[in-house]
Amino acid sequence: MPDPRQHLRHAEQPPAPEPVHPVDESRPLGRIILFGIQHVLVMAATPISAIFLMSATLKLDPGLTVDLLSAAFVLSGVGSLIQSLGPWKFGPRLPFVMLPGGAPLILFLAIAEQHGVRTATGAVIITAVFYFVVLPVFSRLLRFFPALVIGTMIVIVGVNLVKVGAVLVTGRPGEPGFADTTNLALGAATIGFTVALYLLSSGIVRQLAVMLGLLAGTVLAVVIGQADFGGAGSGPLFSAPQPMPFGSPEFNLIAALPLMLYSLASMAEATGQTVINAEAVGKEIDQRADVPKTVRGDAVTSLFGGFFGLPLMVTSGENIGIVRVTGVRSRFVTAAAGVVLIVIGFLAPVTEAISVIPSAVVGGTAMVVFAVITVLGVQMLARCDLSQHTNTFICAVALALGLLPILIPGVYQGFPPNVRILLESGVAVGAFVAAVLNILFHHVRPAVVARFASRTESDR
Repeated sequence: MPDPRQHLRHAEQPPAPEPVHPVDESRPLGRIILFGIQHVLVMAATPISAIFLMSATLKLDPGLTVDLLSAAFVLSGVGSLIQSLGPWKFGPRLPFVMLPGGAPLILFLAIAEQHGVRTATGAVIITAVFYFVVLPVFSRLLRFFPALVIGTMIVIVGVNLVKVGAVLVTGRPGEPGFADTTNLALGAATIGFTVALYLLSSGIVRQLAVMLGLLAGTVLAVVIGQADFGGAGSGPLFSAPQPMPFGSPEFNLIAALPLMLYSLASMAEATGQTVINAEAVGKEIDQRADVPKTVRGDAVTSLFGGFFGLPLMVTSGENIGIVRVTGVRSRFVTAAAGVVLIVIGFLAPVTEAISVIPSAVVGGTAMVVFAVITVLGVQMLARCDLSQHTNTFICAVALALGLLPILIPGVYQGFPPNVRILLESGVAVGAFVAAVLNILFHHVRPAVVARFASRTESDR
């Protein structure tokens, strides 16, 4: 006869805990830091190149350039922590990093050259507030951004980023040193090191193949005399970002309008980044809840960045490729990257050492990582039933118009500056075209056909 006490003991046992999703999984601290450093090394070229472009365009003195570089690292780290850890309603709790640069930087410089740099910093602050104002309306429109629209946008993002990585290797056409054979060899060697490490190793070494490939390329650059770290420790040990480095911001709504218009495209891009990041880590999300968290993270980081003289800070897709290549999906890794970025922002020698890694080496690594993003977009499109001619047509038109300014730079040079800046953002154009065509073909046209059919029936 069974013992009734045994039945009670079974009944009193607590239910088994639910398994932790890999994105929320913590790892040993040493590994988290290593994986975080890998993210930082791949993405560090973006804030460095952004600040150097600002310095060259606005003719800033070296001291101010160092202050801005320090601020760029610190704010990138703060933004990465917000997006990865998701405090309150800020951040989707996905492995994200944040960066300055891209179209927001070009807009910032255009406003600065036309109206002054203090007006440009004011425009960033106005745009950050504008995010919060229009977000409730935008979140209601997310149903018009299905996988077909987002997949098309991600393909354009990936192609654009591959081009950015390639330019780091080749330089720009028409500039001195374009397609220098030494740089091409360094970029190719870095890719080769990464492939070899990924092919021949396993475990944590394979997961760190991107970082180790970059380090191997850097060592090769030092050996052949293409990198010199001798002056990396010659300056002060600590540096700190200075608030309002250009003076008090000046607020001009008309001057800020191009940046405010861009913010609408930025929110569409944040939608795609959030969805594709969730796909990469295998986590189901609610777009209506999680996309606004990403946008709020962008907005609050940009708000603080504006007071430190930076352009808009945007959630980056650069790290998504690293997540997919390494298979490490924990958001605590990008949170660790955020901490490392903040530390770098305060340690001048580390900032200087990272800044002298040859661009060809960074570009070779970046091309591999960014191409993975393109593949993720293709995978998303593959689930959209492209056997339907309507879906194929929407995707084709959006890709054609979105890739046009990427493949043929300067195609819109005859347009007014503010219009040209928006048109030259292939991601914004592709997202807008895909969304509009999706609405016309999948929402407006069926409604018109149904109404016409009902009227025909009633006439009978």
